[in-house]
Amino acid sequence: MPRLLLLSLVVLAAIPASADEGMWTFNSVPKKRIEQTYGFSPSDEWLRHLQRASVRFNNGGSGSFVSADGLVLTNHHVASDCIQKLSKQSQDLIQAGFLAKTRQEEIACPDLEVNVLESIETVTDRITAAVTAQMTGAEVFKAQREAMAKVEQQCAEETGLRCDVVSLYAGAVFDLYRYQRYTDVRLAFAPEFDIAFFGGDPENFTYPRYDLDMALFRAYDGGAPVHPKDHLSWSDAGPMDGELLFVSGHPGSTSRRLTVAQLELLRSPAMPFQISVAKELLARIKAYSAKGKEQHRIAQKDIFGLENRLKARTGMLSGLEDPALMKKKRQWEEDLKRRSQTLPDVTHVAEAFEEIAQAQKAFAGFYKRFAVLEQPLAFPGQLFSVARTLLRRTEELTKPSEERLREYRESNLRSLDQALFSPAPIYPDLEIEKLTYGFELLRKELGAENALVKSVLGKRSARQAAEYYVRGTKLIDPEMRKTRNAQGVEGVAKSGDTMLELARLVDPEARAVRKRYEEEVDGVEKKDGAAISRAIFALEGRESYPDATFTLRLSFGVAKGYREGGKEIPWATTFAGLYQHATGKPPLKLPESFVSAKDKVDGALSFNFVSTDDIIGGNSGSPAVNKAGELVGLIFDGNLQSLPNAYVYSEERARAVSVSSCAILEALRKVYGAAFLAEEISPKTPPAATPASAAP
Repeated sequence: MPRLLLLSLVVLAAIPASADEGMWTFNSVPKKRIEQTYGFSPSDEWLRHLQRASVRFNNGGSGSFVSADGLVLTNHHVASDCIQKLSKQSQDLIQAGFLAKTRQEEIACPDLEVNVLESIETVTDRITAAVTAQMTGAEVFKAQREAMAKVEQQCAEETGLRCDVVSLYAGAVFDLYRYQRYTDVRLAFAPEFDIAFFGGDPENFTYPRYDLDMALFRAYDGGAPVHPKDHLSWSDAGPMDGELLFVSGHPGSTSRRLTVAQLELLRSPAMPFQISVAKELLARIKAYSAKGKEQHRIAQKDIFGLENRLKARTGMLSGLEDPALMKKKRQWEEDLKRRSQTLPDVTHVAEAFEEIAQAQKAFAGFYKRFAVLEQPLAFPGQLFSVARTLLRRTEELTKPSEERLREYRESNLRSLDQALFSPAPIYPDLEIEKLTYGFELLRKELGAENALVKSVLGKRSARQAAEYYVRGTKLIDPEMRKTRNAQGVEGVAKSGDTMLELARLVDPEARAVRKRYEEEVDGVEKKDGAAISRAIFALEGRESYPDATFTLRLSFGVAKGYREGGKEIPWATTFAGLYQHATGKPPLKLPESFVSAKDKVDGALSFNFVSTDDIIGGNSGSPAVNKAGELVGLIFDGNLQSLPNAYVYSEERARAVSVSSCAILEALRKVYGAAFLAEEISPKTPPAATPASAAP
């Protein structure tokens, strides 16, 4: 995927690591470091159990198996995509919550997939065998893409598993990840939105918090509940202050290894442009939401996502604008250049940094064009995504797998098709609002006289054009998508479908700017980034972790409060504190279920807590486990101080925020009358109160 979709990575390690820093791959866990720091070394069996109990959601989150019958625990905000798709005008499951009283009442999500990592194999030699030192960046990109596709296809054919080759350390290392896929995933329980996102956007990325941000799914296979190889045991008592905690999840992307030149491009123009687009689109969707109750229901998930993205991007930008951070990066680059001059048989590091810098200068000149056409910021909404995927799928499948765009490789088609043919509802009126804004952005960035803008809009206004393309398409019907797909390239070309027409107008220029990015930027970063990585390995060994890649990682830290503005921030909050914090008005209004249960719940139990575990977006839904491997918490957020961790980790005030395991049990038993679920995940005695050191 293009770098600015997932901020993909070039290695630059080495600002001195904090004790708890690191998102470690499961085949490179620093056992000695953990033992030296905390007196505990996880065994291979301990790690294998945690690995196989952890799951990845295809919509960008993490989770874990928590019962022998396939119950999967994750965040409500990870589950909300499915929950909204299962909702309808007469039944808003986001607002009202959901509880299946029997397994027959569990509702299948239309397009959700969870992956369980079975094994990791290093395949660096197989991927780099065709790469030579004389190759250009474009040639390196092509050779590696072809080799990765071949390895993945062979693996999928031999094992029947999902197989992904993952580039680590900017292409210095390639690992093959094999996953078991489950595509029959059913909703078992979700709390109301008002408690899952208690405090709303004003308290997002803050702490203290009081959110029951959790949901339970059940994975099925062949119509029966999955019996996973491993599932996590549950801690009824929850975490303790100062306790060593491990987080197993799928962090999406970090940029700690990017060069100064790459960070400068993110600082301007990339991040400010992304923030500006998100703000404007959010304003349009909020205006649509204000039209009525049904519009609010339809738009709520988009509003939550955009507000979350805005806060996260703004916090990340604050890190990029920190002079001290950039100074450290510059100093380290100069030191590496100097030290690498003594290395034999390693591409000159100074030249690698310079080539990457020149690639960033080139990218700055066409970044916005890339963003609006290929990301594609100027074409928001599901219908355009469906149309583009159909168009490209029919075209790419006429080529060998290794020559296709990466997302259309043979080993990825099952997952791609599950999303493409999903029966989830699409709402035309909201699509029109989004596309109207997108067309205005297209005209603003490319210019009213641009040939593509003219061909897309004609003499229509942005809204008129959006109405034309949305009202004239039949791709809302998944059966029509299947029909068009079966007709192939010719059928798509002759369909007369307005949204496919739009995709065909845009695709030549979108492909061209993507090709330019891959050859002039991504290829250079892979070639020179791998050279920098090899120099780091030669000078410092392999005792470092790669940037996040939405693959399974292990983090470790301790439950610990912090000091802010002269005030001690407690490590945990409690049920009693939740009721004290509530005002009865949104966003601090409790749902009736919690109001009614006030006298039933144990006010001393921990509700949310913070730890020094190293997390980032994608870790949402990750289990936090103790040394015994028991689940004690559910990661759902970081505080504001953690957002610059995308670039440099700090454990002084940056914290991961979790729901306590005992809060989940208490809510199931005493708020929702779901003791049967509590018993399934924890067939034990009721929880004991969190130690008194936890604050309200």
